[in-house]
Parts: sequence; structure tokens; C-alpha cells
Amino acid sequence: MRQERIPRISDAEWVVMKVLWKRSPLAASDIIEALCQAEHWHPKTVKTLINRLVKKGVLEFTQEGRAYSYRPAVSEVACATAASEAFLDRVFGGSLKPMLAHFVEHKRLSTKEMKELKSLLGEKK
Repeated sequence: MRQERIPRISDAEWVVMKVLWKRSPLAASDIIEALCQAEHWHPKTVKTLINRLVKKGVLEFTQEGRAYSYRPAVSEVACATAASEAFLDRVFGGSLKPMLAHFVEHKRLSTKEMKELKSLLGEKK
């Protein structure tokens, strides 16, 4: 899997990728079937999303006769990291402290979650 610059993917494209990160390679028909059942999407919608992901370089495919088999070209971790960094840059000017403060102040954190956060921050020292 490539680790180059990860293109931005839409929410709908994330749904397609999650299917493939869970199980791949998959035939186009299997992807369409999974998403038509789970998301109630039209097959043409799924085909369009698959084609966009291929053009972005996030999906790769092999052709066997008339059938196409798709697999991720980028890991889920790499995509999550890129999306997180883009969000951080766009909303919090790239600074982690204001983002963390925002979530601590505006989201209800359980005692367990607060202990886990403290532990994570302690490990990073």
C-alpha cells in the first residue's frame, strides 16, 4: 500500500473504503451488493464512488475477463491520519491543544475516558 499524499475522500467514499478495508479484494458486484443492502444505495451510485476512488488512487483494481476486483491502495490508518490532520488544520489552525480543549470542554467525558486520556498523555511525556 502506498504512503504518498492521501487525497481527501468524501463521507460516502469512506463508506465504500470501510467495506474494502474490512475485506478485500472484492469484486465490484460484491461491493455493490454490500452497499445496496447496508446503505440502500443505487448500484450506479456505488459504481460512481468506486470510479472516483480509483481516479484518486485510493483504490486499485485488477481485471479478470469482464470482472473487476478492487483492493485498497491506501491503509485505513493512513486515511484516518490524513483526514484528522486536514480537520485539525482547517478547524483549529493545526494546533492540537485548542482542539483537545474544545472536546474536553464541550463533550461529556466519562471518568473512564478522562483516565484513558490522562494515561495517553502521560505515555507521550
